[in-house]
Amino acid sequence: MKKVYLCIDLKTFFASVECSERHLDPFKTNLVVADPTRGNGALCLAITPQMKSMGIHNRCRIFEIPKGVEYITAMPRMHLYMEYSARIYRIYCRYVSPDDIHVYSIDECFIDITSYMHLYHKSAKEFAKMLMQAVFADTHITATCGIGTNLYLAKVALDIISKHTKENIGILDEERYQKYLWHHLPITDFWHMGSGTANHLLKLGVVDMHGITQIPEEILYKEFGINAEYIIDHAWGREPATIASIKKYRPKNESINNSQVLFSDYEYEDAILVVKEMVELNVLRLVESRLVTNHISLYIGYSRTDGGGWAGGSRKLTVRTNSLSVLMDTFISIYHLKVQKGRLIRQISISFGDVLDEAYESYDLFSDIEALEEEKKLQKAIVSIRHKYGKNAILKLMNKQEKATTEKRNTLIGGHNA
Repeated sequence: MKKVYLCIDLKTFFASVECSERHLDPFKTNLVVADPTRGNGALCLAITPQMKSMGIHNRCRIFEIPKGVEYITAMPRMHLYMEYSARIYRIYCRYVSPDDIHVYSIDECFIDITSYMHLYHKSAKEFAKMLMQAVFADTHITATCGIGTNLYLAKVALDIISKHTKENIGILDEERYQKYLWHHLPITDFWHMGSGTANHLLKLGVVDMHGITQIPEEILYKEFGINAEYIIDHAWGREPATIASIKKYRPKNESINNSQVLFSDYEYEDAILVVKEMVELNVLRLVESRLVTNHISLYIGYSRTDGGGWAGGSRKLTVRTNSLSVLMDTFISIYHLKVQKGRLIRQISISFGDVLDEAYESYDLFSDIEALEEEKKLQKAIVSIRHKYGKNAILKLMNKQEKATTEKRNTLIGGHNA
């Protein structure tokens, strides 16, 4: 039996939730979800379809909204959006099993409806309409949908076709894909086709999906390595992954990452304070999950007002550990070695790679095992207190400094107001 998938997206989700809460129609209301306290350059997390129809781009900056346009500003409420997302997920579960749903993001999911069409005596399009209508009836949020014979085609049908149909539903199989989208431009409209890959293809004389099918595969593998496999498959409209295979997948190597865009431009010495806070938070995650790491990475994004660009690097440790002192010293060493003094900093990212169970913890000749065990007991106590009384129940002196961010960010969800 040929598979049939839906890819359902909730239209301008954050803005639609805010309109739903205010009993407003997002197709007739000018509303922006943004935090104006972050300045005129604050990012608009969402704007209503009404504002989009005026030519205003989604994810624009506040200052990019034309001066004559009057609009409502809604402060981001991430906890509320998560509640709506969970509520909509429960609506889907009235009709299909959770085993057949893959949540792709807070406002988008894939659903395998192959076995349900016969059960409900509905075509794929009728089934999609049923789910979309159920969501609207319960939340007043409009959904759009792509229908495809694999996950990739469902996503492309959503992203490229659904927005041009009255019913907000796009439909694709391999034959339709090759007939109608092989020469679609720009190529970056396609799922997983970033600007870097597109520019690389352009150097090979390729501007569309059909062009990829005309390049010998050995050349593509030489240029893109293992990534050539999915580039070739997607060019033909193929995708071997299924929801079942995604749910079974377990990565061979895991990592723990943390990234933040700072509230303002930071000086060299102020930014290292935030790096220390982030390292400590990630170490607490390691300790809580009984994990250890032997590979770390630090990347610093310079402010665009100071020319932009990145600095940083990674380092392989001689031990596999979750020791705060060991990891902190290594991050500080990378910071001083790689980051330029005098540059303004706006973004910080850290990562613990090759994460394994604590059973794989290792030491070297310089390790003070007793001190490390005492340190771990302290970290576990901090984790326990925060679980019981909240993230800000116990803070260090550095967290109370003027340029520290942890105390504030502990009240946020996804970097935005809860």
